[in-house]
Amino acid sequence: MSGFVEKPEPQQVPGLVHLHTGKVRDLYRNEAGDLVMVASDRMSAYDWVLPTLIPDKGRVLTQLSLWWFDQLSDLVPNHVLSTELPPGAPADWQGRTLICKSLRMVPVECVARGYLTGSGLVEYNDSRTVCGLALPESLTDGSELPAPIFTPATKAEVGEHDENVSYEEVVRQVGAETAAELRRMTLAVYGRARDIARERGVILADTKFEFGFDGETLILGDEVLTPDSSRFWPAAEWEPGHAQPSFDKQYVRNWLTGPESGWDRKSEQPPPALPQQVVDATRAKYIEAYERLTGVSW
Repeated sequence: MSGFVEKPEPQQVPGLVHLHTGKVRDLYRNEAGDLVMVASDRMSAYDWVLPTLIPDKGRVLTQLSLWWFDQLSDLVPNHVLSTELPPGAPADWQGRTLICKSLRMVPVECVARGYLTGSGLVEYNDSRTVCGLALPESLTDGSELPAPIFTPATKAEVGEHDENVSYEEVVRQVGAETAAELRRMTLAVYGRARDIARERGVILADTKFEFGFDGETLILGDEVLTPDSSRFWPAAEWEPGHAQPSFDKQYVRNWLTGPESGWDRKSEQPPPALPQQVVDATRAKYIEAYERLTGVSW
């Protein structure tokens, strides 16, 4: 069992039709047929959506995504139409809401890795490959790869786990032409973002993108280059050979798997509520990521 510990009821807003409640975002359609995407303060970990909110998290994700979309605008088009609050929407939606083009989404998580960690490290330790791509011997946790690699994954439902797949499987699912464009765009966007982050003392270890078709054009959708979808490490503290400090939900993961939580990840019991110190530390890390990357005070 996994999924929502407590699934929230969607907000009812005149003129909007609720479409989906995701791990973090709530999706609506407006009367013009556009997608209204609202980033909540929900936190997910280990395939569970936790019962505790992280204040301002949804706004950080939204504002950081908008900043990145601007940095990438000459490289790839995106789905954002407006940041204007829909009429009648709750005041709390301010700063966390995007009006977007309704895309035909590609059913693939487009992951780019420049460093070895996470599920890539697990596969590498077993077979010296990641998503079937052969890598050099003697790499370790946190090692920089010889060149960034495209390591796609399946898109999972809430409570399910994304699974790494080979490039050949992507070709089978979406066709050779679309697969090649997904790989090209993913690595191009990663390369641009990696260089921008590096200038700001941040390592972009890996990240995932979602793309969809606007007519016949493949464009960038969902969120982009946030602490929810990326691993950001402080460059000054990078030291291969062990897990790196990061600007993301690591405080949450550490507490959940530590002795204080009393939670057995392998059990079917839902995780407990987060203590205030973990909430505060996690919020601070998300805001630090925003401030370091954008240069703007939160």
